[in-house]
Amino acid sequence: MAATADRLASLPPPDPHRVDQRILLSGVGWSDYQRLLDLRGERGSPRLTYLDGELELMSPSVEHEGLKTRLGRLIECYADLRGIAIEGFGSWTLRCEQLQRGAEADECYLVGPLTGTPALPDFAVEVIWTRGGLDKLDVYRGLGVPEVWIWQDGRLRFYALGGDGYRVAARSRFLPTLDPRLIQDCMSAPSQTEALALLRAHRTA
Repeated sequence: MAATADRLASLPPPDPHRVDQRILLSGVGWSDYQRLLDLRGERGSPRLTYLDGELELMSPSVEHEGLKTRLGRLIECYADLRGIAIEGFGSWTLRCEQLQRGAEADECYLVGPLTGTPALPDFAVEVIWTRGGLDKLDVYRGLGVPEVWIWQDGRLRFYALGGDGYRVAARSRFLPTLDPRLIQDCMSAPSQTEALALLRAHRTA
């Protein structure tokens, strides 16, 4: 045990540019959460997640941002190739004081023609690059987001909201023809440009 601890202690610290930076605070009131959102303003970082008095401030790493941008571009390209109307809203701040929840997804979308001001996205997209932090699915469940897409460890998973919470689904009900394996193949391409080219080549094959 001591030898293992010594080896771990001798390892170099992780590159701060390659991990998401998180701060978790407890006993935070809703008004404090709102104040922090106001202070941050239009800046994209840190992202704030709120759950029953717990607040997470997260500054994403460059890898995190690259993955979420690549995935978002693939989703939008796929919808365009299929002729599906889709509206992207980036890291739209979803919040409800009554439910004591607030979240900012990596990306989020509405599928179909946009009519009026939406209350919620049809699905939110989350990239899990550095483990830890608040339970995002619990936050989204309370807010009532119908579906959450999670990219983690090279896999895309769909979580569909039901009466007892989220369950893993084989396909998205909003983009049912989208094969997650295709997206996984495209995500492994050397660049975003090549990822989109691979997706288009598959569509026209």
